[in-house]
Amino acid sequence: MKSLIRFNVILKPEPEGGFTVLVPSLPGCITYGKDLEEAKKMSKEAILAYIQSIKKRGDNIPSDDSESFISSVEMTEINV
Repeated sequence: MKSLIRFNVILKPEPEGGFTVLVPSLPGCITYGKDLEEAKKMSKEAILAYIQSIKKRGDNIPSDDSESFISSVEMTEINV
């Protein structure tokens, strides 16, 4: 039986074009697509491969099924 699992993704536009895709709840799950459509397709493939790896190790599969949201915080320049 297949189940529905939700994952938040961050689509980051790249200066040379295309999008890098990050999956925050799956550390190290990163991929790239030349446009939004391909980036979303590649994110699904990367998530599937990551989940298969987790299942082989017998670990629990994390997800973003609980209500969460992503926000941003603007910072003024900080002198270090």
